[in-house]
Amino acid sequence: MNQPQPERIVIATRESRLALWQAEHVRDRLKSLYPRCSVELLGMTTRGDQILDRPLAKVGGKGLFVKELETALLDGRADIAVHSMKDVPMTMEPDFALVAISARENPLDALVSNKYAALEDIPPGGVVGTSSLRRESQLHARFPSLSVSSLRGNLDTRLRKLDEGQYDAIILAAAGLTRLGLASRIRAMLPAELSLPAAGQGALGIEALSSRPEVAAWMAPLADAGTAACVLAERAFSRALAGSCEVPLGAFAEIAAGRLRLRGFVAAPDGSRMASAELHGEQADAETLGLKLAEELRKHGAEEILAALAG
Repeated sequence: MNQPQPERIVIATRESRLALWQAEHVRDRLKSLYPRCSVELLGMTTRGDQILDRPLAKVGGKGLFVKELETALLDGRADIAVHSMKDVPMTMEPDFALVAISARENPLDALVSNKYAALEDIPPGGVVGTSSLRRESQLHARFPSLSVSSLRGNLDTRLRKLDEGQYDAIILAAAGLTRLGLASRIRAMLPAELSLPAAGQGALGIEALSSRPEVAAWMAPLADAGTAACVLAERAFSRALAGSCEVPLGAFAEIAAGRLRLRGFVAAPDGSRMASAELHGEQADAETLGLKLAEELRKHGAEEILAALAG
């Protein structure tokens, strides 16, 4: 029996410019799939958007960006929520499900600077802005002469702070800059060897209630199998090592010749200790590969690093 086509879909979204772009992108794809369906946005402000004076790691982590949207799903005001996958907590409540992960934009980090074309060009003591412990730990490890300073706010706010001269350079996700038509601000793309991305970076996830299989069926055409395999591997790795804003951790999977290559690391925030490894496997075994890589890192000292962070 054919699945009845939806008549109305409401998308819960944060109200930052990037979040709205993402929700509008999904809305437009749904409208092309279901021309008779009314697709609406429900804009919301989350706790993560309101708390801008402290690092996320200090105030509860990435879940602050999704809680209000999930409440809208639970009380029926929205059918789906659209997220940057790197903002979705690694462990989800059973009420909710990721019903589609769409094709990934560029997953890498990008250097944005009005003065310097590369990290190597920034003189000792130069100030680099980032809100991410993952980026901070890798900067400290590879460029110990640079000063790393906290940078919060939406994309436009971060760029404004750079333009005001508060930083010599800032590091942002290339995907967000590209999606908002700001790719011209990128001075250098940072290869994964230099700045390993966050789990899910560059991918969009669509969340719905687990109890609504019809919504999952509506969203199925938006899913990208290759991206989903990569993101599931990254998230399994991160989840196995208690990945959150409080842990400097990166995970990056890519597909080459039909096989999955997964790299991961965990580090001390100051970059003084780092455990890293990579594994290769089949796409169908994505989550198992993530768990295996986490075990591999434990053999390379991850346990001690995590214990020090917890202590």
